[in-house]
Amino acid sequence: MKNSTRATECPKCGGRELGKGKHNGYAVMYPENKMSIGSTVEYIICTECGFIIESYVKKPEKFKGTLF
Repeated sequence: MKNSTRATECPKCGGRELGKGKHNGYAVMYPENKMSIGSTVEYIICTECGFIIESYVKKPEKFKGTLF
């Protein structure tokens, strides 16, 4: 990811230990109005309270040209 800042603290509880997770199986993000396999959704999660700090798709290029 370009021009992004890396989260270091949970905005909800102030916890500083974060983890990374992803959806598996059928929990994949698919482009609207486009035939594609889709992309895994990944998360940055606070390991203290479980708050999802960030979520993003692993392969954003699959969504080009899907808005308009």
